[in-house]
Amino acid sequence: MNDGGRADGRPANIFNSLREQYGIEHHLDSGLALRTKRLLLRDFREEDWESVHVYASDPEVVKYMPWGPNTEEATKDFVKQAMKWEEERPRMHIELAVILKADDSLIGGCGLNLSSSQNREGSIGYCFNRIYWHAGLATEAAETLVLYGFEQLGLHRIWATCDPDNGASARVLEKVGMKREAQLRENKWMRGKWRDSVIYAILDREWSELRGRDSTKRKEKEAAGVA
Repeated sequence: MNDGGRADGRPANIFNSLREQYGIEHHLDSGLALRTKRLLLRDFREEDWESVHVYASDPEVVKYMPWGPNTEEATKDFVKQAMKWEEERPRMHIELAVILKADDSLIGGCGLNLSSSQNREGSIGYCFNRIYWHAGLATEAAETLVLYGFEQLGLHRIWATCDPDNGASARVLEKVGMKREAQLRENKWMRGKWRDSVIYAILDREWSELRGRDSTKRKEKEAAGVA
């Protein structure tokens, strides 16, 4: 990965180097779209709010979130804000609708926020309609965000938080290679009581190692004639 510009490996201006590295202006002008085997992660559109509201107003979905359950107005405001962030130059807040390619339905949302250009650091998050839980779709979306952050944006560290009681989200973060770093005690007041936050993170070199091991396994399977 070419960080460009400085002897210590850090870019003099990371966002300028990113534009040169992978054509970020093209993505910004035409809208961001990331595709996986089953999903399309794309920029939000105004008409998305109704599909977003299905999960954003569900108490079970937002149980561990610091927001919600949403009113219709709150959901509309979120979609409008996400669309405003799409106009940022450079784009620091990337909020994407998660579309199931099989039927073109909006099933959730995910995001990658660039918290520090100097430290090349970002955080990810995700939220899904519970009809689509337990199908590996959150992991697929999260892995795509991590891949995009490291291999396209040149980030050094990507992190996320989850509630200690949210085992499903913790498993998603572990599946994409993140390590549990810390537990912040009673750092947020939520739904009438203090809650802890668990910090997960992965570094660029750890991601490279994981990708290398995955590539080796695929080659070994191919050589053995295993599909």
